[in-house]
Amino acid sequence: MRSYQTLFATPEYTPFLAGFAAFAAAQTIGALALGTLVFRATGSPLLAALSMFGPQLAQLVGGALLLSAADRVPPRAILSALSLAFAAGAAVLALPGLPIWAVFAVLLGQGLVASLGGGVRGGLLNEILTKDGYVLGRSVYNMTWGLVQVTGFAAGGLLLTVLTPRNCLLLAAAAYALSAVITRLGLTRRPPRATGRPSVRATWRTNAELWSSRPRRLAYLGLWIPNGLVVGGDSLYVSYAPEAAGLLYACGALGMFAGDLAVGRLVPPALRPRLATPLRLLLAAPYLFFFLHPGVALSAVAVTVASVGFAASLVLQERLMAVTPDHLAGQALGLHGTGMVAMQGIAAVLAGTLAQLTSPATAITVMAAASVTVTLALAKGSGRAAVQDSGQLQA
Repeated sequence: MRSYQTLFATPEYTPFLAGFAAFAAAQTIGALALGTLVFRATGSPLLAALSMFGPQLAQLVGGALLLSAADRVPPRAILSALSLAFAAGAAVLALPGLPIWAVFAVLLGQGLVASLGGGVRGGLLNEILTKDGYVLGRSVYNMTWGLVQVTGFAAGGLLLTVLTPRNCLLLAAAAYALSAVITRLGLTRRPPRATGRPSVRATWRTNAELWSSRPRRLAYLGLWIPNGLVVGGDSLYVSYAPEAAGLLYACGALGMFAGDLAVGRLVPPALRPRLATPLRLLLAAPYLFFFLHPGVALSAVAVTVASVGFAASLVLQERLMAVTPDHLAGQALGLHGTGMVAMQGIAAVLAGTLAQLTSPATAITVMAAASVTVTLALAKGSGRAAVQDSGQLQA
């Protein structure tokens, strides 16, 4: 599948994408509003970063306990329920006088249930599309996320100039509810992809099976760590440039959109596997100069260029799907999503702590340097593994 016309003619793809877009818009506007609310209340870069990215840490727990449900529940029902749960959470966060501990308690609950969302969506997308359409469909999915972030962060920044953060959170709650309606009315009822009851034991057993394969391990590590370290630095935009945080997030989403467009639509399939390491290096390299504290304009250019490197995830997801059985696709992608956002949450804590001890600019630079180091180490390890596999085949 090499054309957008064919892609959008695929039944259910358009409502699937529309439901996700509404959910992503709610996340974007809500995260910026909450980060601003917490920063204004506490003046802490660490707490502001945690309010935006800390809930992803809870997804690590959810991934360890709940992920087997990604292939064992009806996808339409669970996605609709998740949207409604997030709508309720955003409405609670908008309550006046809510103490900081209660804010993080709500975020913890949202993070736990969100661990299912990535796996269910990824598995459903794998069902809706044919094998040869997965990369193009996933690239449009990622591009949608990028476009929604561009408009969401830009709109969120503008809204925060005329509305309070709490009013913006109520708008986010309405967008989550819209996502639930689109999902419920636009998708057909599908049976679970796998049999058996969801359980902690089933989650651990399948996670262990997925992790036991060296090609899958390398794909997971490449998807999780370099990306997570850079996003940890991104979590400091509110404290790095309080008046321009929405602009920087929007520029990052614009770069992400450009990268996904190029890799998903323009790059020949034979060339894609060679781009994983260069794209991951591009993702981090422009941030190495943030210790100079460039102005907003130069920072925005650097963020845009760097974010093209997020397209490495398309290459690595394609590699992951190539070495994963179809009946495990949902949990495999769920494990990817859980590990990725958990690493982003851990990195946000590290970056926020560094920013408290030094400065946001220094912390962003350190996180970028760590990402480059990990990418080079993984590239060396992948090359060594390829040589070993080749030697075993010749023997």
